[in-house]
Amino acid sequence: MAHCLEEIDWDAPWLQGWRARGQPLAQAVLAGDSCARALNALADSLPNCPVRFVPQSDLPPGRAYEAFVFESKQVPTRDGLHDFFNGLCWLHFPHTKRRLNQLQAAQIALSGIAPVRGPARDALTVFDENAALLHAPDALWDALVRKDWQDLFGTLRPLWKEARLQLFGHALLEKLVHPRTAITAHVYRVASNNGAQDDWDPWLGTHLQADALAGKPFAHLPVLGVPAWWPSNDTPSFYDDVSVFRPPRHTPD
Repeated sequence: MAHCLEEIDWDAPWLQGWRARGQPLAQAVLAGDSCARALNALADSLPNCPVRFVPQSDLPPGRAYEAFVFESKQVPTRDGLHDFFNGLCWLHFPHTKRRLNQLQAAQIALSGIAPVRGPARDALTVFDENAALLHAPDALWDALVRKDWQDLFGTLRPLWKEARLQLFGHALLEKLVHPRTAITAHVYRVASNNGAQDDWDPWLGTHLQADALAGKPFAHLPVLGVPAWWPSNDTPSFYDDVSVFRPPRHTPD
């Protein structure tokens, strides 16, 4: 499965924050390392990675993945895009990933493993798998929440130069190896006093709470609509596809 890492376009604008570590990591795996070994080698050079990476076979049968990671500080890792990006996220956002794991483990301890996830576990999984982090002016955030696409990407387009958007979810990064306009992120707004991206991980590591996430504090963003992230979106008609840029739902009075 390592050959699938050859398909990653490290020049893609959404991967610029990941490239410095991710591209050498992918090269190591393509040269014959397992994902787990390559991730551990890179983690050894970093000051604060809270986990080690182990083969998927180290996860005991029937054991909940999140509980195992929490108790053992080991992340079962398969060779492939999904776990590659998951490991890379642990290296970039160690405080956030550890916090998400702590919250998941606490939910499992509280309610066990049920056939249907509760709202808190569901929201934690959505964040882990599909979140994007946004620091932006109020007007931009408000237009995104309203799904006012013409305002967000038209009238307010110049404001995107003041925004910082960082993809986080490893499933989201995996999907974007083969970009499609329908790929949509669950956007979480970073606090206004944390504009420097180096501050985001420690802030998220203390700020995230299960109850707050269960309230679904996400906005939906088709990521290829972000200015300068996809050549076709220079044309206003790009945003006319209502199957992608969906209008807001109106609830009856």
